[in-house]
Amino acid sequence: MVKLVLMHRADSIYDDQPDQVYDFPRQYLKAMSEAVGDWIVYYEPVKAGPRGYFATAQVDQVIPKPGHDGRFLALIRPGSFLSFDSAVPRLVDGSPLEAALTALDGSPLSGGLAQSAVRRITEADFARIVNLGLPQQLEEIEARRYDPQPFDMAEGAQAFERPVVERLLRRSYRDVAFRRKVRDAYDYRCAISGLRLRNGGGRPEVQAAHIRPVEHQGSDSVRNGLALSGTLHWMFDRGLISVADDNSILVSRNKVPADVVDRLLLPGGKLIPPRDPRDEPHPENLRWHRENVFGQIVPGDLAW
Repeated sequence: MVKLVLMHRADSIYDDQPDQVYDFPRQYLKAMSEAVGDWIVYYEPVKAGPRGYFATAQVDQVIPKPGHDGRFLALIRPGSFLSFDSAVPRLVDGSPLEAALTALDGSPLSGGLAQSAVRRITEADFARIVNLGLPQQLEEIEARRYDPQPFDMAEGAQAFERPVVERLLRRSYRDVAFRRKVRDAYDYRCAISGLRLRNGGGRPEVQAAHIRPVEHQGSDSVRNGLALSGTLHWMFDRGLISVADDNSILVSRNKVPADVVDRLLLPGGKLIPPRDPRDEPHPENLRWHRENVFGQIVPGDLAW
């Protein structure tokens, strides 16, 4: 197995969906086949935007692209995709983060491999990039965000250095990473009510909801998330509300009293978009929710 860097741009003409599939030509088939079962890092090229390295995922399998001779699809392992908490810059102190792109004097090499859409990366470089994008202490960082001393830690105690891949697979860590990215994408505002509520200590009350649950092959991509208040999160998970293709809020009106709708939904009944259009809910995730959750609540499971 081998770890890779995959170049991706949001306006790609190919069938790329970073949390599900990566479209590539035959010239990269050997490298992609070697990466099956291993991890990759997504990289945004300079001309496409400022992000640099922005996410990681695991390659599940590689298949020929149906109907396209000479092109292939790398299928991403369900539940493995994770956006970085902060995008990792292409250069740190003037030097690339990939050894293969670094000259002897530490300066970046140009052309050749640097322009390759798929390139191998060392274990050390992979760990360095992931540690910059997803700090080991992310759970503690989030816990301390609004309460400087939530833990009773012995003075001078050192955090256990967990292996990078172990961290990427741990559900509690992924939940924190997902919550931070989704809430930030919507500026801590509920996407349905428009409310930005904080408790007495300044902690945001808005939650991060998976559109397609992880247990049903949903990913931890921001595009599979919505920032919702606690009540609307509960209603969304129970199929009382959903979202149409045009971002209109759908309400199961035979189950939700009209006065509840009037209090909770913005006038106009449209979903508030995230600040970055690249983070908008993916239409396929919304479709899955409409077809598999909306209106499916079990009778007797409600009490208004």
